Amino acid sequence: MEFKIGDKVIYPNHGLGIIEQIETRPTGEREEEFLRLRIVANDSTVMVPRSNTTSVGLRRVISKKEIEEVYDALKDTKVRVFDDWKGRFQENSDKMRTGSITEVALVFKSLSHLALQKNLSYRERRMLDKAKYLLVSEIAEVERLPADQVEAKLDRAVARGIKQIKDR
Repeated sequence: MEFKIGDKVIYPNHGLGIIEQIETRPTGEREEEFLRLRIVANDSTVMVPRSNTTSVGLRRVISKKEIEEVYDALKDTKVRVFDDWKGRFQENSDKMRTGSITEVALVFKSLSHLALQKNLSYRERRMLDKAKYLLVSEIAEVERLPADQVEAKLDRAVARGIKQIKDR
């Protein structure tokens, strides 16, 4: 995927970033191009080697069509259930690292569902909050809506899916 200065991108587990500069730096015996991203959430800077953009999951922000797929995933009644928290935490961590907004939505849905059944551990509560933040920030950017409106819409969508699960 080609990126250029000014592109809005998603850096997995960090959220929305803007490519502010593309620079060449020496790395050992050769030179490598780096993308300098400004992460919007905390105004930090991240340098990503252009050759690693795919492996780290750097991607463009989603389209409006993909937003509907996120809401469909949240409303879906399928929720993966684990017997032990370690397996659940590992799978959710892996999904968060992919950078896929649909995978992040599935983490949000499963942890929201679990939170209704029992108190989440500190680590899972943080992951739920992070998943929600990543969804809200990207969708708000694409739809040009205030974050609180997007958050309310996400909460309604996941509540609808959870209600259907309970009604079965």
